Amino acid sequence: MAVAMAFIAWDLGTPWWMAVIVLAAPDLSIGAYAFGPRVGAAVYNAAHTYLGPFVLASVGLFAGSMTAAGVGALWALHIGADRALGFGLKLPSGFADTHLGRIGRG
Repeated sequence: MAVAMAFIAWDLGTPWWMAVIVLAAPDLSIGAYAFGPRVGAAVYNAAHTYLGPFVLASVGLFAGSMTAAGVGALWALHIGADRALGFGLKLPSGFADTHLGRIGRG
């Protein structure tokens, strides 16, 4: 799926510089962990579920905004790559605890 999202974004004419920004942006949600693990997990999970990219891409396509559709596809690419690497949705017990299992050493 991640490769398909990359091709969709490319086909929609998304500039390379926007791809770099969009692929990195969801990980900025890690900063919410400064407010505790429960808040951090909620904000991180909101940025890493497929609902947001689906809505953005759908609205973009229906409104004729290929930029919005491309950003939605790239956002979905980020989420798919995270899942492929084993980074799942976070549990409120801590950053290393995910729905796919514990990440990191230990």
